Amino acid sequence: MAIGGIGYMRWLNGGTFELAGINFTSPWLFFIGLIVVLYTMFAWWSDTVKEAHRGDHTPVVSLHLRYGMILFIASEVMFFVAWFWAFFDASLFPDEAAQVARTEFTGGHWPPEGTAVLDPWHLPLYNTVILLLSGTTVTWAHHALLHNDRKTLIWMLVATVVLGVLFSFVQAYEYIHAPFAFKDSIYGATFFMATGFHGFHVIVGTIFLLVCLFRSMAGHFTPQQHFGFEAAAWYWHFVDVVWLFLFSCIYVWASWGATIAQ
Repeated sequence: MAIGGIGYMRWLNGGTFELAGINFTSPWLFFIGLIVVLYTMFAWWSDTVKEAHRGDHTPVVSLHLRYGMILFIASEVMFFVAWFWAFFDASLFPDEAAQVARTEFTGGHWPPEGTAVLDPWHLPLYNTVILLLSGTTVTWAHHALLHNDRKTLIWMLVATVVLGVLFSFVQAYEYIHAPFAFKDSIYGATFFMATGFHGFHVIVGTIFLLVCLFRSMAGHFTPQQHFGFEAAAWYWHFVDVVWLFLFSCIYVWASWGATIAQ
């Protein structure tokens, strides 16, 4: 799928991509790989659910599943550390002597000269409220599950999924009306890479919670055994925390003294 993705992007730009004499400049390899990956994920998690229903998830197995989710989230933390590193390296040292091209391009200050930024107290603040509220609703859903209140569990999951979808729509609107593009400068590149990957994680988390909603409606979770829901809630809280760092650093701190786009 990765090779197909490169070939797909080269195909979109009218370029070519050859590897070992084979021309991969086509969108089909990417979509075939994507279908295979999605089917593998579906089959794997379906087997995990069936194992749980058979009683195969003993205390030891359940503990290891939790360790696995914790390590996965830890790897995701380091993934975002890389994007924050790129952002702060460029923003804290815009006039570094060793980075001649960067200094010439940015004008020695951040944001780069001539770059208008988004108003952090408009759509970004709106999305912050949405994600914080969704963190509240998913916690409410977990509390309802622990007390075997299935009706509240389902409605709070519905609310969380709706808020996740709303966040994605607001971010898409923000991207469409952004006063800068990915290719314009290092500011646009670091902004869209960090917030864009977070947006992708929000979509993944929304799908994760949507599956939990369907499973809850089917009566799959019990107060004693509901690790699938716990994993989704952990992931969603991780997404919330990352956004708070993005909002405070990339939207608020980086906009101080900058020209705000109207």
